[in-house]
Formats: sequence, structure tokens, C-alpha cells
Amino acid sequence: MKNSKILAIALVSIFTFSSCSDDDDKPTPVIEEEVITTLTAVYTPVGGGTAITLQSRDLDGDGPNDPLISVSGKFAQGTIYNGVVTFLNETESPAEDKTEEIKELALEHQVFYQKTGGINNIIYADTPSNKDSNGNPIGLESVFTTTGAATGTIRIILKHEPNKSALNVANGDVANAGGSTDIEADFDIVVE
Repeated sequence: MKNSKILAIALVSIFTFSSCSDDDDKPTPVIEEEVITTLTAVYTPVGGGTAITLQSRDLDGDGPNDPLISVSGKFAQGTIYNGVVTFLNETESPAEDKTEEIKELALEHQVFYQKTGGINNIIYADTPSNKDSNGNPIGLESVFTTTGAATGTIRIILKHEPNKSALNVANGDVANAGGSTDIEADFDIVVE
């Protein structure tokens, strides 16, 4: 009986030690964050007219310099604008188009648009290319409809791994999205 216990303990020890993986000795791979230096949103009026470009460039990343924010002009009243946002990593030469990666990993990304002031909301364009494989928005395409004269701010946020099934996230509400922010920028705009 005593030998049986010793044999049982020996077998358990052998199985325990042999089931340990050699992976413990391997270093954990480091997954680098996406580097996005430039966000550009181009709003083109339906039926013709002057496109408005919103751009944030931060070529030193987390360095001491603030991003350079530009808005190419004023939005016209009573106009529907179709928007397309793109993302670049300009620390590479040539610049790396991160928009393609966002499309490829659509389930892991979503662009959000927030507004302040008297301007109207920006909504997601209802196109197949603007949705992930689950039918949730990616947000690379948007629609901005102006009415009367107004001023305000548009904040564009790219989230990595948001919870797309959380309350109102599919409608563009970032409050419950979670995830991490890849880039965000505020643009002061005028409608006249």
C-alpha cells in the first residue's frame, strides 16, 4: 500500500512537470501600437462645390509639439457633404496608409464623430464599404448635412477594439465604446 502511494505521487509529479510548457522560457512578443500621425477628413458637397478638408498632423507623435490642425474653409448652408476620413503614418517613407489596415481589421476599429456648438450631427454613411463583416459601422465614410449658419467643433476619434455591441455604439455614441484611442482631433468649423 505504501509503495502504491509513492508510485501514485511519482506519476503525478512526472505528469505535472512534463505538462509544463517550454513557452515559459520564451519572451512574450511585443505588439507595437499603431502609429498614426495624420488624420484627414475630406467633405465633398453633393451636387458640386468646394470640398472642405479637415486635417490633423502630428509628425513628432508623443513629442513636445502639438498637432497642426487645419480646416480648409467654411461649410455652405443647406448642403449635404459626403465625408471620407483617411489615416497615415508619415514617420515612414513613403507614408504608410493606415486606412487600408483599418479596413482589413474592420471588426477591431470604429471612427466616431462628436460635435459641439450649433452644428448638426455627422452620421455614418449607409454603404456596404462602411460596415464590418458583422454589419457594424467602421465609420470611414460619413454624411454631414448643414442647415443654417452655425459654428462648432467636430471631434474625430478612431477607436481600437471598441465594444461595437455596447449601447448606442453602432449609432456613433463613443460613451460606451471602450477600447483604446488610436488618434483623435478637434476641428473648429463654421457654416455660413
